[in-house]
Amino acid sequence: MNTSTRTPESADHSDSKVTKSDWRLILLASLGGALEFYDFVVYSQFAQYIGRAFFPSDDALVSLVLSFSTFAIGYFARPLGGIFFSHIGDRIGRRKVLVITILIMSGATAGIGLLPTYAQVGILAPILLVLFRILQGFCLGGELPGAISYVVETAPRRSGFSVGIIFFCVNSGVLLAALLNLSLQFTMEPEAIADWGWRIGFLVGGVLGIFSFFLRLTLEESKEFTRIRSVGKASALPIADLIKKFPMATVVGVAVLAVTAGFNGLLFAMPAYLPQTMGYTAVEASLGQNIGLAILSVGLLTVAWLSDRVPRRPMLLFGTGMLMLLSYPFFLAAQNHSMNLYVMFAIVGVVASFCNGTVIGVCADLFPTYIRFTGVAMSFNLSFSLLSGLAPVVIAELTRQTGNPANAAFYMIGCAAISFVAALVMHKYDGQILADLESK
Repeated sequence: MNTSTRTPESADHSDSKVTKSDWRLILLASLGGALEFYDFVVYSQFAQYIGRAFFPSDDALVSLVLSFSTFAIGYFARPLGGIFFSHIGDRIGRRKVLVITILIMSGATAGIGLLPTYAQVGILAPILLVLFRILQGFCLGGELPGAISYVVETAPRRSGFSVGIIFFCVNSGVLLAALLNLSLQFTMEPEAIADWGWRIGFLVGGVLGIFSFFLRLTLEESKEFTRIRSVGKASALPIADLIKKFPMATVVGVAVLAVTAGFNGLLFAMPAYLPQTMGYTAVEASLGQNIGLAILSVGLLTVAWLSDRVPRRPMLLFGTGMLMLLSYPFFLAAQNHSMNLYVMFAIVGVVASFCNGTVIGVCADLFPTYIRFTGVAMSFNLSFSLLSGLAPVVIAELTRQTGNPANAAFYMIGCAAISFVAALVMHKYDGQILADLESK
């Protein structure tokens, strides 16, 4: 469907107005996602301490690799969770999934904060840690695709901006986890953090998750899904419809998300990676990440707002192209300490905004309402499981094998190149959001 030159504002329909009630629902869905994503990524903030507690080794880098591997396991559970929850979401409704996932994930997050260490119970400790991470990943596989589908269908003519709000809030959740890590670095001795302080992040996440659960109870079902279900157009077997009718759209969805998946995976790993490999203090690494996240959050929201008014493809091509050009200079400068780390993170945050502010809206636009949850879940979870979950493991292993931390840049370059190619062909498959509106 060649409609990429059009934007959701390109037709003036009476249903284009987004009401205050719609924005309230969008904000509630987004805030819930922020709190749930905090639960998932707080692990990466304390990966080095978790590695010592659950995977003790004489080689600190081996412990870090094992800890990051457990982080990746949570990502690998996401596709299964996405298939399970998207089947429910496309058949019964998005709201039920958003309520269920936050409740289960909150319990898993609190559980990690209460786990005994390897020194206390032996091999049972890492086994339980892996099980909780699998449960977190399984639930997150339904959470973000459900929230994306929900807000797009609540405000279809502001789909870019509404999805941007989700990821502004998601980044705020990540920023909250990073700030908590930073505050602990300032207020506690490293030995105390390694001993018990890392648990604070997970216990706080469990409490925030329960709060998010009660927020989610006030959600109503999305307008567009309610409409198609009322006329009997909901899919009986969404995954089969997706594979049969939209295989190439799914491939494009996976590819277009590669740049954000790779970027996020690397960004989340920086508080552990930079001190371990490049000689920065934990405070410097966390502060740099916070600066990048803050700028990225504001930038992606700005780009998302623009994406409802101008074509998304040029912005995505620009962002992916710049990341390909700037990734190696970033890591080389970080390795050599030849440029201020905070300035570098600020620049990266601006550049990545052009990718993060567009790719999710593009992905949602590849699939019609009756299988949107399934299509977004498949694309999002495959891309993030493969490219975001593996990012910390790959760069840590690259460093261990080559002795050159700057080689981490090639991972980002590869992910950006995949999305650059996808942006060149996405116009053949997008435009589904407007097509559904015009078929009423």
